[in-house]
Order: sequence, then structure tokens, then C-alpha cells
Amino acid sequence: MLCPTVFGLLLACAVSLSSSAVILENGMPILWAHTTGQVTDLPTQNGVLTPDPWHYLHRMSLYRLAIAATDPFMGSMGTNATDSPLWGLPLQLGWMLTSGRLADPTGATTCGLQTGDTMCISSQSWWGCVNYFVSALPFLSAAQQGFIGPGVQVQMQTPAGVEDFCTTHADCTTRYPDAMAKWDAFFQGLKAATDSPLPDNEKKDSLLGLYWAAQMASTHASSACNARKSHYSSAEVSFADSWLNSAEYVSAAHFHSNLENSAMFISPLPSRVLQEGDSAPNIADLSAEENHTLSIFSWMKSINSLLGGTLVNMWQRAMCSVTTREKGREMLGQLLLNPGFATSTFLSIVTGMSTSC
Repeated sequence: MLCPTVFGLLLACAVSLSSSAVILENGMPILWAHTTGQVTDLPTQNGVLTPDPWHYLHRMSLYRLAIAATDPFMGSMGTNATDSPLWGLPLQLGWMLTSGRLADPTGATTCGLQTGDTMCISSQSWWGCVNYFVSALPFLSAAQQGFIGPGVQVQMQTPAGVEDFCTTHADCTTRYPDAMAKWDAFFQGLKAATDSPLPDNEKKDSLLGLYWAAQMASTHASSACNARKSHYSSAEVSFADSWLNSAEYVSAAHFHSNLENSAMFISPLPSRVLQEGDSAPNIADLSAEENHTLSIFSWMKSINSLLGGTLVNMWQRAMCSVTTREKGREMLGQLLLNPGFATSTFLSIVTGMSTSC
């Protein structure tokens, strides 16, 4: 284990290499090489695994272990070693780290700051809190379903004085029954898919449906983090809300969140926490790509609000088959990554698709 100072230097070096969000390091998530690939490397107490999800490398290790354990069941996703949809989650966590979103937003501690423990994830961070629901919860479910090893029990560590996070499968099931039931269904679905007679494209679509149902249930459960938004600027809160809103679109399209696809969507996200006065597309120290993404996110949220929530509903209705979901994934890519793709075009296509189902 390298000392915190060395990790701080590695992180500072990675961030200094680009003005855009840094999410990859040698083709893998940030500091992936320093995570553990062995369950036996995690701390234990009385025979129970006790990882610390408030340490970046521990939380990232949960992803690494879950990906390795489920890879044998991911054949329908493709032939590459990074085709599992779970890869989008560690990339997202890496972006949160390098953009400063896991640090203590209150200023009361140096948790997550370059001047403190750079690997610390603050329990006061809204981003760190929301991510807990898509890191700790799925790992607890994977362990319960036998993916981490026979009879393995897990209890997450919590920071001193912090009691508003569930720590075991039973605890999380009691507090967030829908999220845990859907993660359990996803991991059970992986096992069942190995014997399924469905062609791979239908099997893939079905598994992605289970995966996104679980991730969205976790996202909805993470409303428990909302009080932490008060630590951020109105610009950052607006972006956070738009970021959550965007998940409704990618989930309905059964987005294949493998490493390659996720990197394209996460790299243009803002590379720092937004401050009062930041207004896309005119934020001087952010790249054109970051400004464009912020503008599109804001547009989608505004139009959906203006239409009384019907844009999301229309989109969800349009994503009614394997074929329309494939078309939907392509459209989202055009909207977010191609500045020449007009928002009016997106709106007219979605309106037409929703009436054809």
C-alpha cells in the first residue's frame, strides 16, 4: 500500500495532464492498478469482510471484485474483457475523484483535498453519498448471491458518528427494499442467462434491462442524500439534478455501459465542482466539450420541466423494443457528443418514435 502522499502526487499528476475530466489512466479507471483483485486483501473482523467504502481505493476495489466475479456470466455483452456494463460505475467514481466531488464540501475537514487525505471520500459529499448506493449496495447484493465466494458475509465500515448509511445486505434490504430486490434480481438474472435459449442480442438487452432497473432503483433511493446538496452552489446543484435526470434516458435505452461507451459519455462531464456564476456554454476554464454537455443537460431538464415531465415519459414510451432502444442509444450519443445535432431534431424524433410503439 502506497502512502497517502504518493497517491496525492499520482492524482495531481493525472489531473494536470488535461483540462477536461480525467477518467482513464493507462486505459483503466483512475488508480485501478492500486486496487485489490483479491477478496482476501480486504479487511476482516470475526470472519466478516469489512471494506471501508469511504476510502477511494476500497470503494474502487468493490467494483474490481464485482466485475471479476461476474465476468464469466457476461458472454452476451461481447468478447472484450471490458464489455461488462458494470465498467461505467468505476469510471464515474474516478471522475468524481479527479473533479474534486468526493471531497468535503463543507470545508470542515481536509477529507479528499490535495492538502489532506486525497483518498478520503467525505460522508458530507452529495456525490460520494449518491455513489454509495451504486457501489456498496450492489457489492452487498453480489456477495449475498454468492458471487464473492461461498458463505461470504460483508459489513461496510462507516465513519465515526455517521449512522445514515446501511452497512449489510439485511440492513440495506430493510431500508431500501426496492433497490436491493432489483440488484438481487440482476445478479440472479446473470446466473439464469447462462442457460437461457435466447439469442445473445436479446439476452444482452434483457440483462441490461435488469441492470438499469437496479441502478435506477439505487438512484431513487439516494434521495436520502438530498440534504447534502445544501453544501454546494446553485450551479452545481442544477448540474447534479440534470445529471440524475439524464440517467432516466440512458436507462430506458438500456445503454451498454461498458468501458469504451462509458468513457465517451463521462469524459465531457465538468472537470471541477461548479461555482456560483458558472453558466454554460460560457465557462472559461472548462473545455468546449464540457460546456456543450452542461448546456445539453440543462436543456433536457428544462424541456422536461416545461412539458410537465412528458419528455422523459415520451422517451420511455419510445424505448419499447430492442430496435428502438438501439436507435435511442445512437441518438443520445449524437445529442451529447455532436454539437451539430440540433436539440429540435432530437425532440421531433422522440415525439415520432413514441407514437409508433
